[in-house]
Amino acid sequence: MADPRLYQLGTLASLLVYGMGWLDFDITISRAALLLSTVLATQWTCDRLARTRSPSGSSARSALISGLSLCLLLRTNRADLAALAAIVTIAGKFLIRAGGKHLFNPTNGGIVAMLLITNQVWVSPGQWGAPAFFAFLLACAGSLVVNRAARSDVTYAFIVCYAALVFGRSLYLGEPLAIPLHRLESGALLLFTFFMISDPKTTPDSRAGRVLFAALVAFGAWYVQFRLFRTNGLLWSLAACATLVPLIDRLVPGTRYAWAPPRAASTPAPALRAA
Repeated sequence: MADPRLYQLGTLASLLVYGMGWLDFDITISRAALLLSTVLATQWTCDRLARTRSPSGSSARSALISGLSLCLLLRTNRADLAALAAIVTIAGKFLIRAGGKHLFNPTNGGIVAMLLITNQVWVSPGQWGAPAFFAFLLACAGSLVVNRAARSDVTYAFIVCYAALVFGRSLYLGEPLAIPLHRLESGALLLFTFFMISDPKTTPDSRAGRVLFAALVAFGAWYVQFRLFRTNGLLWSLAACATLVPLIDRLVPGTRYAWAPPRAASTPAPALRAA
């Protein structure tokens, strides 16, 4: 089976090019180049320091997915903070680990860390527009087919739970259905659902655990947005719930995911593999 990250890379790169060229995304070519080159350089450096051995190009693919996600979501007026965000995103995979795998989704961990340490970065959902949203939705739906072995069950579970909470609140308040539908028509929500929470390397190992994890993230995101009235509920909730993954894996154990088929994968150094 082909590496599902290749499809992810194509989808994210196409969206970034389209957004920069036609939708006036608030990111320059130089800033995108800085983020992408920094994540690759950091991944290469960390691989060498940790003496991690992975299939050819494997770690670079993961780093590029993180870098493209940063290009689409993270905004700052300072180049040094953008570079720091890219470094934190990749280095976190090697420094914060539990149960033999990295704890946080790299992009989520990097963005949340930057939001915590400085008020000079923010998250931008981008100016998507209806045509771009539905085109990206189709591309994301296609990724479910490509990523069927990458445990896309967590994607289904999350979007069903989150949509149920959003619609349920609107029905309780007597709001017209157009309001919850509009709230779900978000490019940032698609990016989160199909490329962040669905990361098979940072979700629980068992299907039951992943469904529980998705439900917890959905409730946390809903609570932050509609009860605490804070922005970036999706990101805060995923970061908080990620700390529960080791416990979920202990309570409901399952098979650890590996990107490469076993016959093609090189033997990794124990407890150090992070790609």
